[in-house]
Amino acid sequence: MRNRYILIVVIGVLFFTSCKTSNKPVSSTDSQSGSKKNLSERERWGYDLKFYEADKQQILGNYEQAASLFADCIKIDATNPAAYYELAKIYQYGGDKDKSLEFSGKAANMDQKNTWYQLLYADCLFAKKKYEETAEIYQRIIKINPDKIEMYFELAESYVYANKPQEALKVYDKIEQKVGPSEENSLQKIQIYKQMKGKDKEAIAELNKLIQLNPKQAKYYGMLGELYLSNGQKEKALQAYNDLLKIDPSNAFVHLSLAQYYYAEKQEDKGFEEYKEAFKNDKLDIDTKAKILAWYYESAEKKPAMKLQGEELSKIMVDAHPDDAKAYFIYGNFLLQDKKLTEARDAYRKANARDKTQYIVWAEVLDIDSHLNDFESMLFDSKQTMELFPAQPAGYLYSGVANLEKKNYTQAITVLKEGKDYVVDNNPLLAQFYTSLGDAYERTKDYKASDEAYEKALEIDSKNVYVLNNYAYYLSLRKEKLERAEEMSKKTVDIEPNNNSYLDTYGWILYQKGSYEEAKKWIGKALDNGARSNGVILEHYGDVLYKLGETDKALEYWNQAKQNGGASEFLDKKIADKKLYE
Repeated sequence: MRNRYILIVVIGVLFFTSCKTSNKPVSSTDSQSGSKKNLSERERWGYDLKFYEADKQQILGNYEQAASLFADCIKIDATNPAAYYELAKIYQYGGDKDKSLEFSGKAANMDQKNTWYQLLYADCLFAKKKYEETAEIYQRIIKINPDKIEMYFELAESYVYANKPQEALKVYDKIEQKVGPSEENSLQKIQIYKQMKGKDKEAIAELNKLIQLNPKQAKYYGMLGELYLSNGQKEKALQAYNDLLKIDPSNAFVHLSLAQYYYAEKQEDKGFEEYKEAFKNDKLDIDTKAKILAWYYESAEKKPAMKLQGEELSKIMVDAHPDDAKAYFIYGNFLLQDKKLTEARDAYRKANARDKTQYIVWAEVLDIDSHLNDFESMLFDSKQTMELFPAQPAGYLYSGVANLEKKNYTQAITVLKEGKDYVVDNNPLLAQFYTSLGDAYERTKDYKASDEAYEKALEIDSKNVYVLNNYAYYLSLRKEKLERAEEMSKKTVDIEPNNNSYLDTYGWILYQKGSYEEAKKWIGKALDNGARSNGVILEHYGDVLYKLGETDKALEYWNQAKQNGGASEFLDKKIADKKLYE
């Protein structure tokens, strides 16, 4: 009974196997339909059982096991192409181009009348860039299936990749003989002609043939215009574009083509008018418009008129795409280029209202806040930027600067300390954080922390004149580390010898050190470099003169300081008593 049960199971398996594999592309020499090799009954059963199990494992996704079993099948019968074919598929799926080519080639050459084997082999050859051999296999397939038009297209493509355009054109001609003219066929031929030298006339003829077949198809006229233009036939190009406008007057792309035509002909005004028409069309995508505007933006330096034209086009784009953030961002860029800071900021804010996720736009808003000295807006905008982009340090820096200006010193220190920890591989930005921290600590009279912050900023950038000057000046006011102050201040006047603020600082440090003649010299230079309306510097000069015993002249400069404003709290007392107070 046990042996009989086993026999029934084996017979069932074989029956199932024969049904399962009957749907596969089986070779005429397959083991299930007769093999070149004379197998014993036991070998045949072994082959069929392994093939069935391999097929099952392949379906289950166990490809290594399947490949091993198919290899066993080949050991049993090396003349049966089916196992080679299945192995080739597994290797192709696994990305092993060499082995998939090897096994698909064996299957295809064993049974040259099996279309499936030939198709897989052609795919594998193509993947290895063996284009001429690919074409040979498609010729083989066409002999088997002369009415399968798609195979002719594959053959033509193989010739194109093999750099045999003439052979490809012959195949496309044959396709046309079989099924008549078609858009796909003509477009392929046009593409080939365009890539061949001296074949513009043939490409134009093919396009005209397409237009005759489809006289209402607007895109063909545009293609024809481009071909005429590239071939130097400008009048015919213009005629093709005008024909296109008659068929489709709202076609944005024909206005683009006309614009490019007029610009090529140095008729910029006409070209600009065509671009305006194209930009009014909301069917023309933003990215196409952006590329054109990028050209205007880059050309604006050499041709200032293009700056205003670009701005006008970007405004038209905004009107055509009122809900697109990118449109407002590009418009803002043109306004910024024209130094229209407030209008640019408004455009960027509209971009942010439509898409809050673009950090670059928020950064532009903050930068404009800074240039406008609009610290109230900077507080608001930096707060939003920090919330949306908590790992971007710039938001914290602007917040710190704004809080400094609003005299919120504690908040400034808190946000600057947090933000500097987000700076990565950006020493100039880190130096700005330390500089602002130095300013904030100075305002709170935490001089130790202030000095440490300034020193860290100078470790990063030893020629930062802002830090050198401010740090030195604060030390002079405190009458501390005057040697260090003098050293730093001297650097600033060496770097910028005509900066009256730096000249005054250097002179004031010399004053604090008791070098009054030298102080008079340097503060005098500050006055001569545009500081004669600066109350602080005028008062400083008066103080130096007083120390040198020139009381009347000192009084004269103190009075000038009072008239200009901005001097110290002691000024009125100095004038009243004709005496120096510090």
